[in-house]
Amino acid sequence: MEEKLIKTGTTTIGIVCKDGIVLAADKRASAGYLIANRKQEKIQKISDEMAITQAGLVSDAQLLTKVIKAQLSLEELKRKKKPSVKEAANLLAGLLYQNIRQMSMVPGIVGFLLGGVDRTGFYLYDLGVDGSATFLEDFGSTGSGSVVAYGVLETLFKKDMTVNDGIKLAAKAINASIKRDMPTGDGLDVFTITRRGVNKVLTKEIDIKLSNS
Repeated sequence: MEEKLIKTGTTTIGIVCKDGIVLAADKRASAGYLIANRKQEKIQKISDEMAITQAGLVSDAQLLTKVIKAQLSLEELKRKKKPSVKEAANLLAGLLYQNIRQMSMVPGIVGFLLGGVDRTGFYLYDLGVDGSATFLEDFGSTGSGSVVAYGVLETLFKKDMTVNDGIKLAAKAINASIKRDMPTGDGLDVFTITRRGVNKVLTKEIDIKLSNS
C-alpha cells in the first residue's frame, strides 16, 4: 500500500486561551476502511514557539511540515529575528497554494491548524487545503470529526479561559468525536503553546477490545 493513499480521517482542535494556545488531535490514520496506524502523531512542533496539527494525506502532511520548518529556520537566519506567527501562517499558506495547484493526477490534500506565540501575543490560524489562511479568535477544528467537535466547542468555550481549562475542553471535544466519527480514534495528543514555548502535555492511547455478541 502506498503511503500516498493513507489519509488521516481525523479530528484536530485549536483553542485560544488567555495565557496560551491549546492544540489537540486524535491518533488514528486510515486508508479507506483500513486502520493504517493507531499511533499517528498529528501535532508537530515547527519552531520553539509554534506547532501545527495535520489533517489530510500523510505523505503530503509530512513533506509540508518538513518544508515549513526549514523555511522558518532560513527566515530567522536571513533576517536575524524570528518570524511572527502571522508570517509563518502566510508562508505555509503559500506552500499549500502551490501544492494544490501542481499538475498531478492525485493532487495533495492537506490542511493545518497553526498555533504560536510571538512578542505581540498568542495566535491561531486555519490553513485550508486551497492555500487560504484564516485567523481564528477563539477556536477551530479540522477533519472528518470536526462537526462533532464544534458542537462541544460552541457549547463549552469561554472567552479568556485558561490553558488548563482549554486542555480539558480539547479532551472533551476529541472524546466526543471518537465516539461518533469512525475515522477518528485510538487516543489523543494535547500540546500547549505558552510563553515557555511548545510542550506536549497529554497523550493517551485507547485500546479498543471487541467483545463477542
